[in-house]
Amino acid sequence: MSRVRADEEEYWHSSKFRAFTFDDEDDELSQLKESKRAVNSLRDIVDDDDDDLERVSWSGEPVGSISWSIKETVSGSTGSLDGRDSSLQKGSSSYAALPKQASSYSLSSLFKGRNKLSSFQSLSDALTDTGVKSYAPELRRPKAEYKDYSSDWSPKDTVRRMQRGKVCSLERFRSLQDKLVLLDEAVAGHDGNVITAVLIFLKRTLRREILFRELEVRQVALCHLIHFLRETGEQKFLLDLLRTHCFFPLSLQLSQYREHLNIQDVEKRREFLKGCIGLPFSAEDTSHIQDHYTLLERQIIIEANDRHLEMAGQSELFRKYPRKASILNMPLVTTLFYSCFYHYTEAEGMFSSPTNLKKTFKIPDKQYVLTALAARAKLRAWGDVDALLTTKNWLGYTKKKAPIGFHRVVEILQRNNAPVQVLQEYVRLVEDVETRLNLATKYKCHDVVIETYRDLKDRIQLTAYKSKVERGSAEEEKIHSILSNMVRNAYS
Repeated sequence: MSRVRADEEEYWHSSKFRAFTFDDEDDELSQLKESKRAVNSLRDIVDDDDDDLERVSWSGEPVGSISWSIKETVSGSTGSLDGRDSSLQKGSSSYAALPKQASSYSLSSLFKGRNKLSSFQSLSDALTDTGVKSYAPELRRPKAEYKDYSSDWSPKDTVRRMQRGKVCSLERFRSLQDKLVLLDEAVAGHDGNVITAVLIFLKRTLRREILFRELEVRQVALCHLIHFLRETGEQKFLLDLLRTHCFFPLSLQLSQYREHLNIQDVEKRREFLKGCIGLPFSAEDTSHIQDHYTLLERQIIIEANDRHLEMAGQSELFRKYPRKASILNMPLVTTLFYSCFYHYTEAEGMFSSPTNLKKTFKIPDKQYVLTALAARAKLRAWGDVDALLTTKNWLGYTKKKAPIGFHRVVEILQRNNAPVQVLQEYVRLVEDVETRLNLATKYKCHDVVIETYRDLKDRIQLTAYKSKVERGSAEEEKIHSILSNMVRNAYS
């Protein structure tokens, strides 16, 4: 052990590098202190957590712990100072527990992967040797690598370097004027990547109102920013931008509005539509977007309530007619049909009430009657159909009225397998005689056909129609009675 320490002491004292002193003396104590600083600086870059375990050097050979070897070197160097500097003697308890066996590895050999004392080099040689690069960690980055970050490049030079693929820091452009000059130089360079990079920097470092104001007179940069925001999906920022710049063509506004089709989450779609309300559309289009947002908001409420009722089994209608699909994102007409099917009798104050939907979205009478008739006929609720088509005047008299025409009422009822008695009631209300006869004949409403021919006093058609009814049926007896009355009236 003493021999090893003596060799290492000789190595440190024979180094070709000397510590700097003001009096330029070859002071042995100064050299030793300089060596101590080098060793202590290296101790920070090595791992000394598990010094008592066997390690593998960077060259792949098993050696003792690096920090242990450094400790050995430090203790060997300080042993000849007669206790002159006790700071190198201090250490954690882990060092005290290490076995005091002789080390065959010097500090330089650890960096170079050597295992012989005869191959000692100076610390400077060990660190500067080109063959060590694969073993020694990088202690400091070359100053040349900081050139692009620290140099005071002008906006024009910065843009040119970015065009050549150089990494340039934009953080030094702090004032608004410098940032705008940088953006103008990027636009003048006609490089889309550089323009986008500068816009990202401005977007991050400028307030929105300032950025929007400056982009108003820089159309090229503005178009680049719009494209970037659409590609990255930053819808809220894009909506604010479009809302601020009212001079965009309508096609761009509509294109942005159509983006809601790509949003699957219903809450995010609702928020997106809410943001679209402020876009500079025409008054009619703005009203449409407002209705779209309101409808989706209603659908979210209705869907939540109906799902709860369906799962709880509290509604007989939901048990008898289970829902086939969600109401979310459905058109207005589909929502109205759904409401007329499941919530027809609800009060107007309820969001799911058909009359509430009719009033909120200003649904025309024809559309409302057509949709409600189809929903109630599907449920075979003929009483609701009758009430839907019955109106009362100011004198209290009631009459049947169909804004869609009774011929369409008949077609809807027939598609939903309405009984003949129900069909005949509405076929009689068709004003056009030819249409009434065609419908009555097509749907075998015999009483209506017979009554129509009777009113027309058409004996020929009535006689011909007699062959189309069942023999001995009530319809046949009715035809006989009408024909007999016609004959008596003719001779009377």
